[in-house]
Amino acid sequence: MDILELRDYCLSLPETEETTPFDETTLVYKVAGKMFALTDMVTGESVTLKCEPSLALDLRETYREIDAAYHMNKKHWNSVRLDGDLPSAFIRKMICDSYLLVVDGIPRSKREALTKCFIEWEEARRA
Repeated sequence: MDILELRDYCLSLPETEETTPFDETTLVYKVAGKMFALTDMVTGESVTLKCEPSLALDLRETYREIDAAYHMNKKHWNSVRLDGDLPSAFIRKMICDSYLLVVDGIPRSKREALTKCFIEWEEARRA
């Protein structure tokens, strides 16, 4: 997966916005104002994704392309190299998992609507 594929995929998720809150080269993808992915648009060599803590550790032990995220809470965030052997489908799944973890943490009224949108989005992509 390259940086353009990553960007297109993140922006395809329901109600995702792309921001640059840290500097002009760090792309941050948010849903409901909360970050689920970030990457450097200059290097495009990795993406930082939220992950369920026990799974985060398992992924780091299993795949050399996955490490604890730099400058982030290592318990909840992984850095995933995009130039390794991980299939794009696997990276897309990790992006969706990160997105859904963030959606799970927002207020119920907005969460239900976003979850419905996500299910419809997923069904449309499979069709």
